[in-house]
Amino acid sequence: ATSGIGIETARVLALRGVHVVMGVRNMEAGREIKETILRNNSTAKIDMMELDLSSMESVRKFTSQFNSRSLPLNILIYSSFAVLRNNAGIMATPFKLSKDNIELQFATNHIGHFLLTNLLLETMKQTAIKQKKEGRIVNVASRRHKLSYSEGIRFDKINDESG
Repeated sequence: ATSGIGIETARVLALRGVHVVMGVRNMEAGREIKETILRNNSTAKIDMMELDLSSMESVRKFTSQFNSRSLPLNILIYSSFAVLRNNAGIMATPFKLSKDNIELQFATNHIGHFLLTNLLLETMKQTAIKQKKEGRIVNVASRRHKLSYSEGIRFDKINDESG
């Protein structure tokens, strides 16, 4: 939530009275965004928590900390340009493996999102039961996939520099 659509989504949700929890890789950039939002909307309820979707350890730590706060979870928004608000998307980066030995783009834009959703789904379900209102998981994506291989993701070469 520290650039583009992430900032605007957090700002508008906060403006509408939503308690926003921003999952951010860069805490300093997150603090600047939070301060900007609060400067323009002093009643905004906005928190930041460190989250690196390319790291499964970071995702697990984030979900543990989020769940320990006993906050409701009504909406989870992902943006894969380049997760509560996750804008961790990266694209067209040089080949690199994540800390978990998964190709970095795939780890950040897919595996991290999947794990985060999986670990927070029960919290969202419990919120829906208590509030009698269904939660939402929103995935925002670009058309970048059109530039990929015609046969789609090469899973057999996902961690291969030639893949």
